[in-house]
Amino acid sequence: MTKLNSNTPTGDIEKRWDKHLVELSLIAPQNRAKYNIIVIGTGLAGASLCATLGESGYNVQSFCFNDSPRRAHSIAAQGGINASKNYQNDGDSTQRLFYDTMKGGDFRARESNVYRLAQLSGNIIDQAVSQGVPFAREYSGYLANRSFGGAQVSRTFYARGQTGQQLLLGAYSAMSKEIASGKVKHHSRCEMQEVILVDGKARGIVVRDLASGEISAHTADCVVMCTGGYSNAFYLSTNAKGCNTSATWRAHKKGAYFANPSFTQIHPTCIPPTGENQSKLTLMSESLRNDGRIWTPKKVEDCNKDPREIPEEDRDYFLERMYPAFANLVPRDVASRAVKSICDEGRGIASEINGGLADGYFIAPRTVASYLAKNQFEPIGLDHPAVVQTLNEVKKRISKLMNAPEPKHSPDYYHKKVGQILWGACGIAREREALKSAIEEIAKLHIDFWQHIKVTGVDNEMNQTLERAGRVADFIELGQLMCRDALEREESCGCHARMEHLAEDGEAKRDDDNFAYVAAWEYSEEGEILNKELLDFEFVKPSVRDYT
Repeated sequence: MTKLNSNTPTGDIEKRWDKHLVELSLIAPQNRAKYNIIVIGTGLAGASLCATLGESGYNVQSFCFNDSPRRAHSIAAQGGINASKNYQNDGDSTQRLFYDTMKGGDFRARESNVYRLAQLSGNIIDQAVSQGVPFAREYSGYLANRSFGGAQVSRTFYARGQTGQQLLLGAYSAMSKEIASGKVKHHSRCEMQEVILVDGKARGIVVRDLASGEISAHTADCVVMCTGGYSNAFYLSTNAKGCNTSATWRAHKKGAYFANPSFTQIHPTCIPPTGENQSKLTLMSESLRNDGRIWTPKKVEDCNKDPREIPEEDRDYFLERMYPAFANLVPRDVASRAVKSICDEGRGIASEINGGLADGYFIAPRTVASYLAKNQFEPIGLDHPAVVQTLNEVKKRISKLMNAPEPKHSPDYYHKKVGQILWGACGIAREREALKSAIEEIAKLHIDFWQHIKVTGVDNEMNQTLERAGRVADFIELGQLMCRDALEREESCGCHARMEHLAEDGEAKRDDDNFAYVAAWEYSEEGEILNKELLDFEFVKPSVRDYT
């Protein structure tokens, strides 16, 4: 195990980001055209980064597996985007947004990063407005705000129920301008298969064209990954069906550390599954927690009634009862555990955007430029040994998927299996013995997958079964790491609820003495290695989260 140094700036937290900007190396405008950059993923982070780098003068190649960057899953982030502009004059500030975010994350994040996000929040809104994002406005013409989870102020800017979609269209329009200028070359329907490493640095990628099946290599001076989340590992998820972990997992297996893999987010406004044949979950906008009220019947026997027939006195507004200070606007992990407890009683009914945009517009462009300025890059041709070797690795893996010894089961069969194991052991509720059992089950499933996966068709043309098989193989390996991470963390914090470490009232019980760290997992053929980055709290003292 290694204790990592985050290398965050020191000094007053209000000045750390400005200090860091001064310390970063720069590349003169006339020299930027000498550098080539690959960006994987074109959601809010990827599209905004491509637009910013292209406008700055760099040569950019972007890749996404969708038929257009407009189809990125960022469009599903519909509730709104937070910024501490204090338009409602209700006491908001950068410091309050910083504190609310630290507290909402149960004090398991770097203070410097969270404060930087709070600082940049207003810039993000200004950037989006300048691009024409149609945020809701008051009758007077001022931008409107509404309340959202984990805050007692109204700081959420929104575009009806389409915030993520409108923000993505703004970023995409800026990116399209750079595509038209020739500074960004975009590749749709291309899925990353592997990272090309040269002397320990990412110098390119191998992709598969999902329409033709063609395998090709692309080289650059720098590779930036903006690939989104991996909650589809659970099979039933509110993510789009195409969302996967493959690019992330390929980078991890080539040396990138994987931070806190068991920290997955559960939506309290998700509609539960209604049958075994359901392929994904439906998410109601969380604006319902602001604009509406959440309740269940007080009596189990009323659960099958038409809700309109249940009188007011027989309704339990349980979040308002349990957390009167925040009511329906407690953080997601708190609300989700409360919803689960109500469902466990038999009273269920039968039947963050900021980070991506802050990274793409304001953070990653400066970080990438500093990285390029501090390193020397020899040209890498497609005949370079590392490129040829990586191409062969990809072709070998595809051949292995296509030619299992005893092909029997589809990718969906294995996806459901690993999803059920993860939901049972590594979902809202987690226990030591269940996690140990899950790790063993997934290990057996991994062996069975490579023995019995059945991929029909051929590999040199469109083959969605092959696509899914590759993604499921990565989900299975990731699933083991998620359970291992959850097992190692002998505490409850935020979305990670270990049943052995809950307070009497059922809330998360942190162990700041032993687990105030970021778990950074390092891949090894012999088994994952846990590295720890200890979290230092100078400006916010960790406390028991109390939303009552």
